[in-house]
Amino acid sequence: MGETPWTIERICDALGHPALSQRCLSEINRAPAHELLTVFAKWERIAKNGLIAVERARALAGHDERGEQLPGNWADATHRILGEPGPARGAA
Repeated sequence: MGETPWTIERICDALGHPALSQRCLSEINRAPAHELLTVFAKWERIAKNGLIAVERARALAGHDERGEQLPGNWADATHRILGEPGPARGAA
């Protein structure tokens, strides 16, 4: 059997935040009939992408918990997050 079909309820659950779910419902409820499938598809895509991001974050957290190097190439952006000047380009 295949994956559970996407419904408005499933999309709202997958969004994971009441305000986001309310926005989804509002857009679907206000959409003209000829735009309903487009609006539904937009929110289905947002929900799917959110679930994929959660799965990836959990996998990365697992690597971190085991003390492993995270897979992939990661740029250190700590200075941007903290609002501090970063290393000079070309510096060793």
